[in-house]
Amino acid sequence: MLPTSPNAPVLTPRRTRVKVCGLTRLEDVAVAAAAGADALGFVFVPASKRALSVDAAAPLFAAVPPFVQTVALLLDAPEAKVREVIETLSPDLLQFHGRETGAYCRQFNRPYIKALGADVLADSKELARVMADHPTARGFLLDSHASGALGGTGQSFDWSRWPTGQHAQPFILAGGLTADTVQSAIHALAPYAVDVSSGVEISAGIKSAEKIQDFIFKVNSIV
Repeated sequence: MLPTSPNAPVLTPRRTRVKVCGLTRLEDVAVAAAAGADALGFVFVPASKRALSVDAAAPLFAAVPPFVQTVALLLDAPEAKVREVIETLSPDLLQFHGRETGAYCRQFNRPYIKALGADVLADSKELARVMADHPTARGFLLDSHASGALGGTGQSFDWSRWPTGQHAQPFILAGGLTADTVQSAIHALAPYAVDVSSGVEISAGIKSAEKIQDFIFKVNSIV
């Protein structure tokens, strides 16, 4: 996490971190970790084509090696569901992808990131309000979905909406990224991290080892 103290310097990361999201298979977990992913995302949203039950996710979480973060993605979930995920799987980070308030997210006393949809990014006042409501978020994931909707659409948002200026929490870029586009995205926006799902898939939830390796290579080869 970047410094959040008002007196701390804002640091520019020396490299862009990578999260591979929507994992459903052990072999994809192994490939993503071996290729150098910093974080692996697992979806606990029943409406998603990449959804996992807690039981199905358990062996995937167990296969994640040290120094790779596990991220549990939830969307306007009942509190009991969030607590089940925490107690059973102990993810390193929660990712709230819906219209969750700051008070809702903080009640679980776990590190979290908050996804911001295209509608929030299009309204500077709403963006400022949402960010102020989540002062303890470890970061904000900027995606092309609408608030309360799923990501993983393969669509990018209008990059001109990318917030400018200095911010205490880092921004994570998601939405429509592939090995062919990620370098230009990083050069244009300098995100703290990039998040990829459909851009490294053969079909929803089924990843391509070659695409994962190519994507992470392209990110890490930026100088």
